[in-house]
Amino acid sequence: MNDKREIFGWTMYDWANSAFSTTVVTALLGPYILALGKASPTPINLFGIEIEPAAVFPFSSSLSVLLQVLFLPLLGTIADYTHLKKKMMMGFAYVGAAATILLFLVREDFTLGGANGAVLFGSLLFIIANLCFGAAVVFYNAFLPEIASPDLRDDVSSRGFAYGYLGGGLLLLANLGLLSLMEDTALAVRISLASAGVWWLVFTYLFPHKRLKQRAPSRQLPEGSTLLSHGIRQIARTLREMREKYPVTLQYLIAYLIYNDGIQTVIVVSTSFAADELGVESQTLLLLVLMIQFIAFGGALAFGQLARRIGAKRAVMLSLVLWSVVVIYAYAFLYTTTQLFVLGAIVALVLGGSQALSRSLFSQMIPQDHEAEYFGFYEVSERGTSWIGPLVFGLAVQLTGSQRVAIISLILFFVLGLALLVRVNVRQAMLDAGHDPTGVTL
Repeated sequence: MNDKREIFGWTMYDWANSAFSTTVVTALLGPYILALGKASPTPINLFGIEIEPAAVFPFSSSLSVLLQVLFLPLLGTIADYTHLKKKMMMGFAYVGAAATILLFLVREDFTLGGANGAVLFGSLLFIIANLCFGAAVVFYNAFLPEIASPDLRDDVSSRGFAYGYLGGGLLLLANLGLLSLMEDTALAVRISLASAGVWWLVFTYLFPHKRLKQRAPSRQLPEGSTLLSHGIRQIARTLREMREKYPVTLQYLIAYLIYNDGIQTVIVVSTSFAADELGVESQTLLLLVLMIQFIAFGGALAFGQLARRIGAKRAVMLSLVLWSVVVIYAYAFLYTTTQLFVLGAIVALVLGGSQALSRSLFSQMIPQDHEAEYFGFYEVSERGTSWIGPLVFGLAVQLTGSQRVAIISLILFFVLGLALLVRVNVRQAMLDAGHDPTGVTL
């Protein structure tokens, strides 16, 4: 534990996979899918249902997470009983990277069905990539309690997110240069999307693949059980165990599920909102996301330091108040590009901190040797994978035709999440899980 080389390799996976969340999820794929849908001579139709172009990407994001709800807790349970944690993390990362690279093929004159076919094929690739993204992060997060002692986890988790914002920002900077130099904007977007997959694959191999150590499982399967049968039973057992033995951990997980849905929905729909409601062009959107990445790098580190003084829980609560302000401002006052950049700076300051500290806070509340199993449930509501928020937002757009009206609904996630988080007793949760809270700021 606390091996600096292994910790650095772990933090660099955030550097690797953030290229996907930044370039694909946040910056380019949503507006690109929206543009393809609007360019189609016929309405987008799936199984006889006509879908608004602005609703396609939120629906795709929601579906990818519904699949995670089914698979990720099971995968985490299996990983706790085998030597496969590292191999499964690497496998999902590589498949997700490959699906991202294939986004290069998504173009208006797509062979199968033209623009409509491109929208559906691109959405399918995104669902696969986002599912793999979430699956890999389950195992990645489960390494945190194994590589860092409780007093260092806030700092290590914050560093991971900080490296992620820096790495994602550097690739986005390169993609911005590409978009500025190339006359064919659509081709530049496709190259940029594929580059995120290449970045994800290469840096995963160079750092976490080579530096993370695979540890032997401390638990054995009950006699007569298989990984699949025991994994399915363990899901129900884990939920019952949290309710009976770790009720505060379950309370925190519910709070996190709610407020993180709001955060992830803002991330998923922000660029489409700016393009549709404000008429912001692709290059300006990239500048915005690029600014957010580099400010978020400092924001994640700053919130890590803040947590040392006031505790991770209070720091997260502060971030939720600021998220509520962001949503209100976007609905009532956001009409110009200048206002958009001001709002983006506020988002950047709280984005990394709220996510990094939420992860480290949860790691303090789970029993030893159950890390992957518990982080399987955690990842269901982790970044870029929430489904309730995007579904609500997509339905609101489908019914009203306005993203501005839909955005105000997100404040409910932050207010309710904050109300539940206030009631979480972190010290009691640590004691229940068998951890010593000495040295941890609460």
